Amino acid sequence: MTKERLTSLDVFRGFTILLMTIVNNPGSWSSIYPPLEHAEWHGCTPTDLVFPFFVFIMGTAIPFAMPTKHFDWAVFNKIMVRSLRIFCLGFFLSCFSRIHLFDLEGIPLLAIRLMITFAVAYALLGNFSLKVKTYLAVGIFVILLSLAYSNIESFQDTRIPGVLQRIGIVYFFTSILYLKTNLKTQLLVAASLLVGYWLLMAFVPVPGFGAANFEKGTNLAAWLDNLLLEGHLWSFSKTWDPEGILSTLPAIGTGIIGMFIGQLLNLPISKIEIAKKIAIAGIVLLISGLLWSIIFPINKSLWTSSYVLYTAGIATMCLTLLYYIIDIANYKKWTKLFLIWGVNPMIVFFFSGIIPRVLSSIKVQSPEIATEEINLQTLIYKFGIAPCFENPLNSSVAYAISYAIFWSVILWIFYKKKLIFKV
Repeated sequence: MTKERLTSLDVFRGFTILLMTIVNNPGSWSSIYPPLEHAEWHGCTPTDLVFPFFVFIMGTAIPFAMPTKHFDWAVFNKIMVRSLRIFCLGFFLSCFSRIHLFDLEGIPLLAIRLMITFAVAYALLGNFSLKVKTYLAVGIFVILLSLAYSNIESFQDTRIPGVLQRIGIVYFFTSILYLKTNLKTQLLVAASLLVGYWLLMAFVPVPGFGAANFEKGTNLAAWLDNLLLEGHLWSFSKTWDPEGILSTLPAIGTGIIGMFIGQLLNLPISKIEIAKKIAIAGIVLLISGLLWSIIFPINKSLWTSSYVLYTAGIATMCLTLLYYIIDIANYKKWTKLFLIWGVNPMIVFFFSGIIPRVLSSIKVQSPEIATEEINLQTLIYKFGIAPCFENPLNSSVAYAISYAIFWSVILWIFYKKKLIFKV
């Protein structure tokens, strides 16, 4: 049995997904306003808040989704299947453009890829019995993993880690921790993960590189990624991954902190008192993160412990503000846009990643050079949006906003028809 939805949490989730869609889909990756870019290495931009916000929100939602603590094999199976479904959605995104059949090319190949995509999406987002969900999730996971480690050339360097993959893993561990332990134990586990990760990264020598360090590609997390997932890492780095193995440990800490805030929101006290408590928690987290960053820099790619506390602090303060405005002051008229995004996050996560892949695979004749072909995404941006702006930064963000508007229309239709897609 689930508890009544918290409107401010749905709005916060919607805002986060909307921002994610905008920052992930610029018209040109060479023309981006600095706040819409990730920090080059150490540091934190508004864009670097998106991923930890979503992990935090997922953790916050757990006490609302499971208000009665009951743990048995059926509950474990349900948690495992949901985690695996989320993981497989992300894993499939890495496989989409690698799907080939015989000698098909162009539109026929794209049609096959889309057929497979909709079949996978239906299998992983469809409302089946738990038994059917289990078979489908395990089956798809085995198939994807087998392809990644097969001798099929196009799949040999398929990326295994990813955003949804990390979310699935964090959900699995935080949910079980919530059901099996009390609040004190949960906070102790979070502290142990954050301190332990810092000790590993700061003091354990890196084989082949020497002393412990926090630099790109030569730190302990990068070494472990390359050791265990060689050939299956982020294509831009090849030898390390921003959603790698070791850095997933502190990400679980982000989920636990969100879960802690969720339990505060469920306390049997007045809403004003709840708001005060989570506001104080947010301030403490933010200051703690800033202080820790003196010796362990804030870094998204490493998901450093200071980054966990700093971003969780900002997330908590944002949620406090929304909770006060929406759930205490009852000012909700402005929330509809964010609500339609917030109640259907997974469908956006998945298909907002598929659509750019589809657009980039459709080739059309260039309006400038008759003998050249360009992809449909380039055509829309270069000849449809860019000419309307003198500043390429403005045209790039205009494309991103246009894409967000496109999704807003789709999500509004889903909302009106009460279509909510859950894993």
